[in-house]
Amino acid sequence: MSARPASEKPLILGDLAAKKAAGEPIVMVTAYDHPGAQIADAAGVDMVLVGDSAAMTVLGYDSTVPVTVDEMIMLTKAVRRGLHRALLVADLPFGSYEGSDAEAIATAQRFVKETGCDLVKIERGGTSVDRARALVAAGIPVVGHVGLTPQTATSLGGYRAQGRSADAALDLIDSALALQAAGCALIVVEAVPSEVTAALVPLLDIPVIGIGAGPAADGQVLVFHDLLGIYPGPAAKFVKRYADLRTAAIDGVTAYASEVRSGAYPAPEHGYGMPEGEADRLRELLAGR
Repeated sequence: MSARPASEKPLILGDLAAKKAAGEPIVMVTAYDHPGAQIADAAGVDMVLVGDSAAMTVLGYDSTVPVTVDEMIMLTKAVRRGLHRALLVADLPFGSYEGSDAEAIATAQRFVKETGCDLVKIERGGTSVDRARALVAAGIPVVGHVGLTPQTATSLGGYRAQGRSADAALDLIDSALALQAAGCALIVVEAVPSEVTAALVPLLDIPVIGIGAGPAADGQVLVFHDLLGIYPGPAAKFVKRYADLRTAAIDGVTAYASEVRSGAYPAPEHGYGMPEGEADRLRELLAGR
């Protein structure tokens, strides 16, 4: 399968609404650096999320909670430089928007001004609905996120499916509806039963992007390092591995190390030579010292 041409014009938010109306699935993936962004764009995805999952996949933290605004801005700027076509979404990290509308606006404005992201993403319903409303009023497009919200996973009982009872599902649906009413451009729904997503999607006018939420969503998102088999940690039930790049990378570096130690690398074809006579002249110059 060939990559999309780099000349294809960038997507705009209205394109997502058109895809939903046409029943055309929206493809979203995370990326955390310039090469990852280039790969995602060349593959023709519609949206790239610089998720706070970067805390674990590329920064080595145990959860998403410790990652800072400055770290996320650095990663988002790198991704922006690698994108041409796909829309760019930046996760606002834990502790950077929950305190007040003013805090949320100040953080989001930094992301928009410094990284050039198209949208910012915040988690949960509740007070996050107020934050979303304030951000939209400030002219910043927002992605909501309901279901399993990793920033507050501890309060949800850990990394497990949400909305499994009818009452819990109704609360989740109400949160999504409230985020839409607050002006969110789309909603991410994570780790919820397929039946809940199927009930939610017809109630929303904005696109629903699923991750572990079944096939009824208007689109899907997966973590770059999960779908390509780069991240060594345990994968969630909903993850499908489309490649095993970690094994390929380890094999490649192991082969390199072996050849260095045996003297097989570098071979003559991997080096540079001097013009004819210059090596002899160099030896003469050195001998004359």
